[in-house]
Amino acid sequence: MSKNKKFWLTLLSAVICLIHILPFYILITTAFKADDDLSSKWEFPGYWYLDNFINAWNQADLASAFRNNIIVTAVSVALIVLVGSIAAYPLARRQTSWNKFIYALFVSALIVPPLTILVPLYKYMVDIGGMNTYWGIILLHVTFNLPMTIFLYTGFISTIPRELDEASMIDGAGRFTLFYRIILPLLKPITATVIIFTGVAVWNDYQFSVFFLQKPELRTFTVALASFFGSYSNEIGWVAAGSLIGALPMVVTYLFLQRYFISGLSSGAVKG
Repeated sequence: MSKNKKFWLTLLSAVICLIHILPFYILITTAFKADDDLSSKWEFPGYWYLDNFINAWNQADLASAFRNNIIVTAVSVALIVLVGSIAAYPLARRQTSWNKFIYALFVSALIVPPLTILVPLYKYMVDIGGMNTYWGIILLHVTFNLPMTIFLYTGFISTIPRELDEASMIDGAGRFTLFYRIILPLLKPITATVIIFTGVAVWNDYQFSVFFLQKPELRTFTVALASFFGSYSNEIGWVAAGSLIGALPMVVTYLFLQRYFISGLSSGAVKG
């Protein structure tokens, strides 16, 4: 690669990084600025103003929203990983016509935007009594995240040698024992990826939460923060502070799983 091409690629990478970093920088400057501070949003405050965090936490009842988010996200991600990995195993190992059709059906579901079926989905949730319930919103998250999860697990399991299955079967292991003791531990890297992707999607969800969790005591973090935007007032500082609080769990989760994610991708499933 020529030096000139390397330079332009480096410059392009720097610009892309800058585009991603700038909104986060403005979020931090806004969160730590006082209401009467009229300086530019690009200027970092020379003080630590924490009232925005206190007001956001108290006025939007973020403690309750935090609890709701943890329940919905933890249960949803656990079910997505469990169901997705179990469903993907036979799809990856048995390439029958029926399994290929099921796999194509899951993959085709990826192109369906959830908002396009929101009206019939709303009516269906009312009919089955899933409105304003934890299990209702969890069912939606699991359903809409399973196609991508099965797609990722199926591709990863396909890279695991079938000889492992055959050796385990010769040693007397059944299908369930084979999956839980041999295959599942090898899926750690892709499981970390699924947890990161689906965890962030469920934690930051707004479209489903605002429609299907309408009771104030069941509001999630994003819906609670949206209450600061009204016709007559916009509490930008509170929203910025609340957004930083809400981002912390996902940042910690990502940092914790990152080493599994990277080491797993580099070492491969067979060594797992």
